[in-house]
Amino acid sequence: MDVAYFLALLAAMANALSAIFQRIGVQNAPSDSAMSMRLVRHAFSNAIWFLGLAMIGVGFLLQAVALRFGQLTSVQPLVTTELVFLVLILGTWFRYQLTWREWTGTLAAAGGLAAFLIAAGSAQGDIVPTNRAWVTTFVVIGIATAGCASLGFVGPRWFRAAAFGAAGAVMFALSAALTKRLTDLVASGWGHVFTNWDPYALLATGVIGLFLLQSSFHAGPVTASQASLTIVDPLVSVAIGIALFGDHVATAGWHLPVEVVAGIVVVVGVLILSTSSLVAGAKDESGHGDRLERQPPRASPPLSPWAGAGTTSDP
Repeated sequence: MDVAYFLALLAAMANALSAIFQRIGVQNAPSDSAMSMRLVRHAFSNAIWFLGLAMIGVGFLLQAVALRFGQLTSVQPLVTTELVFLVLILGTWFRYQLTWREWTGTLAAAGGLAAFLIAAGSAQGDIVPTNRAWVTTFVVIGIATAGCASLGFVGPRWFRAAAFGAAGAVMFALSAALTKRLTDLVASGWGHVFTNWDPYALLATGVIGLFLLQSSFHAGPVTASQASLTIVDPLVSVAIGIALFGDHVATAGWHLPVEVVAGIVVVVGVLILSTSSLVAGAKDESGHGDRLERQPPRASPPLSPWAGAGTTSDP
């Protein structure tokens, strides 16, 4: 189990690095290239964007191996700490000034979500979804994705980044459900896998989710997009698991009150984080707005009011 925890934390760090690399890869694209192929072409022209893409693969493999040694209810909460790693990287390497808003909002959002997932402790259902159930899921997810993406064209930059991030998160949640379906097919042998619609739907949803994520990184601060992605993805995944596979969420006894409190903590954390300059996109010291760039070193304050003051003596 300790191995699972360690691998889950490494996956969280890989996810945080992938967000940073992809943000840098698309942040200088033309402002009107959101949700267009021009944004994709711009991303493909930057080597650092491909490094971010590679880190997505690393994070996915680490999480998959972690799930091999541990349970979903113990691994998934740790993966949500990618938001904490993101803030740490921004504060250490990029030298952004971190205040109580960043720390309180990040820890509340990630910690509240982790507490909710642990308390929910969803048990795997035994329902095999019918094609009709899948079609219904695709329609609902499609409407939710389109609704979130449409909000990405209005409001301040941090709001647009969060909206596109939520749209990508909803699509990635559907991809996770399709991955589960695909693993069930593979368990019965590879011969019939590619004669089913599942792998092609998985590929399509993954590409759409990745495209929406690039629009999110391009739209505004990386903290806004990543906070939205980190919070929405697991919650929608739980909802899909309940509706599609018949998964069960614990609500008896202490579970429901803890889940309600954890949900409130997440909301409060998001509200606090939304007032942070890292999320709201306040001007940074490099003069480039909310672009992700390393800040100049901060001058150390003088040791005393008289430090550096010259002294004179009579000749």
